Amino acid sequence: MIRPKYLKKGDTIAIVSTARKVSKDELNASVLILNNWGLNIIFGLSIGAEHYQFAGMDSLRASDFQEMLDNPKIKAIWCARGGYGTIRMIDLLDFSNFKNNPKWIIGYSDVTVLHSHLHQLGFETLHAQMPVSIETKTAACVQSLKSSLFGKNTNITIPYEASNVTGNAKGVVVGGNLSMLYSLCGSSSSISTKGKILFIEDLDEYLYHIDRMLQNLKRNGMLDQLEGLIIGGMTQMHDNDIPFGQSTEEIILSICDDYNYPIVFNFPAGHIKDNRALILGRKAELIISKTETILTFDS
Repeated sequence: MIRPKYLKKGDTIAIVSTARKVSKDELNASVLILNNWGLNIIFGLSIGAEHYQFAGMDSLRASDFQEMLDNPKIKAIWCARGGYGTIRMIDLLDFSNFKNNPKWIIGYSDVTVLHSHLHQLGFETLHAQMPVSIETKTAACVQSLKSSLFGKNTNITIPYEASNVTGNAKGVVVGGNLSMLYSLCGSSSSISTKGKILFIEDLDEYLYHIDRMLQNLKRNGMLDQLEGLIIGGMTQMHDNDIPFGQSTEEIILSICDDYNYPIVFNFPAGHIKDNRALILGRKAELIISKTETILTFDS
């Protein structure tokens, strides 16, 4: 996988929105953080734009993102927020210049579309906190973003979870938001998971739909040749009046019962306060023991 250059003080980072609309005032906290890191900031035309719930029409969001992709002075593109909309513009983008001058693409949730598409093109990306609401996140969350961008240690150690399946795994980390991975199946942006460590997270879904999405990934062969499985925040899950009958953990363990790879639950990434950065496309080692879980990325 091709790794974009790490940032250094004085570099310029662009903030755009590929999905839901966002005002510049909502980005004040992120501006302060970037300034403290010694970075310059350029706002895209999508910031402050509005078309229904989107940050401007699909064509505007796409041209805004394209401009930042093609601008050699921009060293990273930070997606302002998620929501929905990136899938509507992904096919409008031309990554020809990006291939010759790759830069970090940063975000999570709906930005999984970009992560997956760029993974298929052979580039590392950064699954990490976005500008909106960054002031509500943990210090570890913010520090992990900085460390990843500046090429510092990004390893993560967390306590043992009772639902974990212990074991060791080595492989490239891929994935993101489960709903987005599900929606990309069958498209040119759908990721290959063979021999890799898959990360998934989601928000505000019904338990039966979690089952349906995972069953679809399984039928597409995306679960059967993994090296390991990382389950991030499965936040604000819902159930129907007639209960589904299984928790999120039970659904996942049942679907993966045929396989023999380690699984870690409640990993600190996703729609949670402690949303640590993950370098997608980077080889890593996952060690899940009866005392702790350690994810170590290659340097």
